[in-house]
Amino acid sequence: MITAGFFSSGADRRIAVTIALLVAAAVVVPVLNTAVPPDNPLHVSSYFVALTGKYLCYALLALSLDLVWGYAGILSLGHGAFFALGGYAMGMHLMRQIGSRGVYGNPDLPDFMVFLNWKELPWYWHGFDQFWFAAVMAVAVPGLLAFIFGWFAFRSRVTGVYLSIITQAMTYALLLAFFRNDMGFGGNNGLTDFKDILGYSVQADTTRSALFAASALALALGVAVTWMIVRSKYGKLLVAVRDAESRTRFLGWRAENVKLFAFTVSAAMAGIAGALYVPQVGIINPGEFDPANSIEVVIWTAVGGRGTIVGPIVGALLVNSGKSYFTSALPEFWLFALGGLFIAVTLFLPKGVLGLWDAWRAGISRRGTKPLADEVAEAQPAE
Repeated sequence: MITAGFFSSGADRRIAVTIALLVAAAVVVPVLNTAVPPDNPLHVSSYFVALTGKYLCYALLALSLDLVWGYAGILSLGHGAFFALGGYAMGMHLMRQIGSRGVYGNPDLPDFMVFLNWKELPWYWHGFDQFWFAAVMAVAVPGLLAFIFGWFAFRSRVTGVYLSIITQAMTYALLLAFFRNDMGFGGNNGLTDFKDILGYSVQADTTRSALFAASALALALGVAVTWMIVRSKYGKLLVAVRDAESRTRFLGWRAENVKLFAFTVSAAMAGIAGALYVPQVGIINPGEFDPANSIEVVIWTAVGGRGTIVGPIVGALLVNSGKSYFTSALPEFWLFALGGLFIAVTLFLPKGVLGLWDAWRAGISRRGTKPLADEVAEAQPAE
């Protein structure tokens, strides 16, 4: 029944194709990277695997924003904070795994704590020597923060630009907090010099391929979960709150509870993206809390097409691919190009790249079904 539901419309077929492509990539790309010799034209380089794996984490982050912005009308400018918190949870686990292999050889304290003369491990670092605990925290901490933040914001009926501003203020406050050495998160330098994950070297090609596969599967799962949410009765209620919140309240629904659930689930998805991102890039620092990063996520979502599920994934892949090219080819113009891209999409492509594609296909379909007599009549010159 679920499979049949996927193919009930063009939009659902697109979801099914996206999930299938991600699952296929999770299998095929690691095989082409590790099992195919480097001199074979089918070989996929480790650089491509690492770079694309990072992009998939960005795509999951953009998807999480689409759930609240595209379907609930909540423009969050602080989703980078949830992403960073998930990353720090995984980074703390990776730091605990270093043990006595650090520069100072302390089996209990990370190197930065030894350097800062910490005498014992802070209480909030306990448990992170276990992978399962770090994985739970990568979801629970961003989700709990979003729940607390949303509880007060939505019940105070803060909406629109005011909500966007306070989400940005939240991530900036976390940025300042994590920069402090006495917070116990590495200060300005953050957490780095990771050795292994689950007993495997983070630098090994097989580990990078496994992380790529995990990122692709997590994104596929995120697409499926988001699709099920927006297709459910709750999803219809979510859109109703977005389009007519006061009318929805008048009908007896608690709009704040509807938005709170979506906001919490969205933050948990962003935390998972951050947890997968950190072992692939090898570092997490307070710079991930920079409000500019959250604004970039908004741009990815807008470019791809918000409220489409697949659109933010396309936008994240397109924009970050362009960023990788232009920051090396034309580094001084990249930020101007990014800003110009956002303005152009807002003015001329309000539904993003995916909306443009849908409009083009709809036009082709209309022309293909137009009666021949009508086409002949249109071709006749006016008398």
